[in-house]
Amino acid sequence: MDLPVRIRLRTCRPIRLGLLLLALPLLSTHAQSVSAADFANLARYQEDNARLSAPRRGEQRVVFMGNSITEGWAKYFPAMFPGKAYIGRGISGQTTPQMLLRFRQDVIALAPSVVVILAGTNDIAGNTGPATLEMIEDNIASMADLAKANRVRVVLCSVLPVYDYRWKPGIEPAPKIVALNRWIREYAASHGHEYVDFHTPMADARQGLRADYGSDGVHPNEAGYNVMAPLVEAGIRKALRR
Repeated sequence: MDLPVRIRLRTCRPIRLGLLLLALPLLSTHAQSVSAADFANLARYQEDNARLSAPRRGEQRVVFMGNSITEGWAKYFPAMFPGKAYIGRGISGQTTPQMLLRFRQDVIALAPSVVVILAGTNDIAGNTGPATLEMIEDNIASMADLAKANRVRVVLCSVLPVYDYRWKPGIEPAPKIVALNRWIREYAASHGHEYVDFHTPMADARQGLRADYGSDGVHPNEAGYNVMAPLVEAGIRKALRR
């Protein structure tokens, strides 16, 4: 009985290996990029961070941590927040575990007075794999804890409304975003952080992004950012007064 079993095992191994090699090219480009050496894209802002000097006396530096929504917003900072030391550290496509990994480098090391955290939509979209609301909440809480431990005031922002993701259709994100925002609001209140509600003024009847605030249902246009700017500015002012 032993001999046939050994023969079967020896002949199956090459077959399994061959099937695996054939399957490798079928892996998505996104999955390959996520599994690359720099999972959190720490290289993205390393040179920018190195060029920054320490905050000047009296400077109230604010770092915006986020994804493509924050990255796209940063180009409007000079016009929307004139004269303010506001720094964008958003990276397109990022999820909260990636942001958490780069939080020390891209936030704490810059010695800001305040950090604005806008995160979670790409987790719900599954950009780096399936994520429960609890997993997203844990990562947001960990970023807030790191900031607080380093005497950085925290502004937690609601996730913007989304009815559907074009790159991941059919997962019905709207109610998940509402639930996550409820938790963010409650967490901010119970931990002494500021909460900024972008969702309410930007949502349509389906709990998606209003068409006049963004053309793809996820990312704001300039009109959308113009809604967000005074709301976050008020949150920053409140945080600075704490």
